[in-house]
Amino acid sequence: MKTIQWFLSITVIAAIMFAASVSTVAAKTHKITVVAGHPPIFLWVTLTRDFFIPEVDKRLEEAGSEDKIVWNQAYGGTIAKIGGALEAIESGVADMGFVGTLFEAPKMPLHNVSYMTPFGTSDIFKVVDTVSELQTKIPAFRQEWEKYNQVFLGGTGLDTYGILTNFPAKTVDDIKGHKIAAPGPSANWVKGTGAVAVAGDLTTYYNSIKTGVYDGTLTFMTAASALKLHEVAPYVLIVNFGAQFAGGLSINKDVFDSLSPEAQKIFKEVGREWEVKLAEAQTERLNQSLATMEKNGATITYLSEQERKRWADMLPNVPMDWAQAMEKKRLPGTLTVKAYLDGLRARNTQLPRDWDR
Repeated sequence: MKTIQWFLSITVIAAIMFAASVSTVAAKTHKITVVAGHPPIFLWVTLTRDFFIPEVDKRLEEAGSEDKIVWNQAYGGTIAKIGGALEAIESGVADMGFVGTLFEAPKMPLHNVSYMTPFGTSDIFKVVDTVSELQTKIPAFRQEWEKYNQVFLGGTGLDTYGILTNFPAKTVDDIKGHKIAAPGPSANWVKGTGAVAVAGDLTTYYNSIKTGVYDGTLTFMTAASALKLHEVAPYVLIVNFGAQFAGGLSINKDVFDSLSPEAQKIFKEVGREWEVKLAEAQTERLNQSLATMEKNGATITYLSEQERKRWADMLPNVPMDWAQAMEKKRLPGTLTVKAYLDGLRARNTQLPRDWDR
């Protein structure tokens, strides 16, 4: 009898130890390093830190998931500089982070479609939602992430662009003969207007306008306010060239594949919610920025829809020219432009010029 009791005791203990070992094996701990070239004062970083990460943790816990995340957050260029996140995540130096597609035009040209189709919509969410939709509609779009071993989680945009000048400007005619800082593809937005596009970036605008290198700049208003550009260029013309898709949150595919299906679903769901919250926060900051500039002496003028259409009609067909250049590289440029514009139109955007028709 004692032998039987001893045997049963050993069996129970073994069963408990086995169950404990299975539980230990089942629990997966993932160390994930999140990077961004920008510091947390930028909303896409702030919301990654304050919303995405705690929300993922919360949902994993609520779901009783086997996945546990140990986060290492490295912002402000400590691991990946601005324009370096794509490569860092691809190589495994980082596991996920904010990739500015704006800075990756040679590697991710299709993601710059909004910059190549001016006069879209001022609604950031419509732009970001449309581009996110293209991830599923156009394989080549998604492949721009997959090529660099990444999975797209959610996108972000910049508020609509306008022009700040050191001279009064209320119509497109007023910028004729003036030097306007218009970097990268935005230089196309002043073609045919008589203005002279000059290369520059956010770090040079203030001093270059102050010293007369150029007479104004083409930029988005939240940046203009933060840099106090209205001090040297107090005339603000809200042209509404359109909000712009600027990048997105992505995760290394190997890391993503190591997560359970349940955790993968949570990452993608929270990524989409991060996208919406970011658009809402950016819109709110835009209103605050305009109020701040006006309070500090800026004269803000809104271009009429009639004048906006006249400006758009002055330009060469920038979107379709770009589309043809993409086609020569065996990329679906025409499909991308049409799908993007169709996406905006489906979201009740009235375009001053239907570039694809």
